[in-house]
Amino acid sequence: MKAKYSDLFKSIVNAYYEGNFEEKVKEILSQESVDKESLSRVISSLCGTGITYSDNFVEELKEAISSYETNHKIVNKIKHCSMDCVDVNGETMCQKSCPFNAIFIDTEKNTSVIDNDKCTDCGFCVEACPTGGILDRVEFIPLLELLKGGHPVIAAVAPAIIGQFGDMITIDQLRAAFKKIGFTDMIEVAFFADMLTLKEAVEFDHFVKKREDLMITSCCCPMWVGMLKRVYNDLVRYVSPSVSPMIASGRVMKELNPDCKVVFIGPCVAKKAEAKEKDLLGDIDFVLTFAEVKDIFESLNINPAELDEDSSTEYASRGGRLYARTGGVSTAVTEAVERLFPEKYQLIRTVQANGVKECRAILEKAKNGDIDANFIEGMGCIGGCVGGPKAILPREKGKEHVDHLADNSSIKVSVDSDCMNKILSDIGIESIEDFKDEKKIEIFERKF
Repeated sequence: MKAKYSDLFKSIVNAYYEGNFEEKVKEILSQESVDKESLSRVISSLCGTGITYSDNFVEELKEAISSYETNHKIVNKIKHCSMDCVDVNGETMCQKSCPFNAIFIDTEKNTSVIDNDKCTDCGFCVEACPTGGILDRVEFIPLLELLKGGHPVIAAVAPAIIGQFGDMITIDQLRAAFKKIGFTDMIEVAFFADMLTLKEAVEFDHFVKKREDLMITSCCCPMWVGMLKRVYNDLVRYVSPSVSPMIASGRVMKELNPDCKVVFIGPCVAKKAEAKEKDLLGDIDFVLTFAEVKDIFESLNINPAELDEDSSTEYASRGGRLYARTGGVSTAVTEAVERLFPEKYQLIRTVQANGVKECRAILEKAKNGDIDANFIEGMGCIGGCVGGPKAILPREKGKEHVDHLADNSSIKVSVDSDCMNKILSDIGIESIEDFKDEKKIEIFERKF
């Protein structure tokens, strides 16, 4: 089923580029033996909208795309559930995948239902559903409207991207590929992870005075943040009030050029939802997944391996690139603490939670004061972002690529990045001391 959705998406992208979008959608819906209502919901989701079938479906779809608004729900049921996947306990696969118990069974209609009040749009159920009955909205068609405009549009790629589109494809070839789609430029989000590494190192120095003190990183994972906010609210006081590297990338680039638009590319459905949170709305304009970008490359006959490198100077550090996998944040912050606050280095004790089950377990321990660590990192996907639901590679392979790129970085610790120091200066942060100034670091903060 997922392969069928992929093929359908590629045909829609092709039609949009070739100028026969309306005819293609009508052709798809005119096929005999198709359920027009169900297929319309699929097409609508693949175009980033929520339009349902009507006699004017194509016209309403085009209008929804042209007047696209970002503040909508991401994960939706698009067809009735067959319930064929129910286990002996009466649970469906989507129910078992949900970290927040947001899916229940309507016994009268014999189908699963998403409770929108509990749902965080993490997207785990999208991958778990064996029939393709739950989809996340794909924002590429509305993005094409933006690419046609006069704004500079930047592809901000997650650290986990390396290796996803081919073993030998370089970061500079990926930059060339994104430019062929129509992006103005591509930048590694690892660079903004470096900035947050410095911020959290300063916070560790400030908040952790003895071995029993505690700090919880909020840096990367929306599921981890959601679990803290919804289930373990008592621990929020220990959480670093940092935005994610994705949000930092949008904020910093828009501070430097208010006219630019920023599109995040990563392995995670939950990032689509994070970009739509009320206090973050507008920081990131669109989010695409690696799986979606793979389909886009194929539909437009773009093969990054065949492109000449579009080179830039080295700017992201080993530590920032390691954010892609479990333990990366801990490594980066620990190394920064060692460099900036050597007297605190002997004090730092990190621990990582790997996947939803471990995240719950480690937060239970922290809640009960039964944890031998003072810096806690949590990743909702096993392996971290390389294990994300929309990654293309198996997580073990993804980790190998990330570790190889990171270990071969010319900049090892974020402290040593001259490029980062220049950008920080451009946004008013001139020194490590400035990371203690609440006004100056507002760009990197949110309230939980």
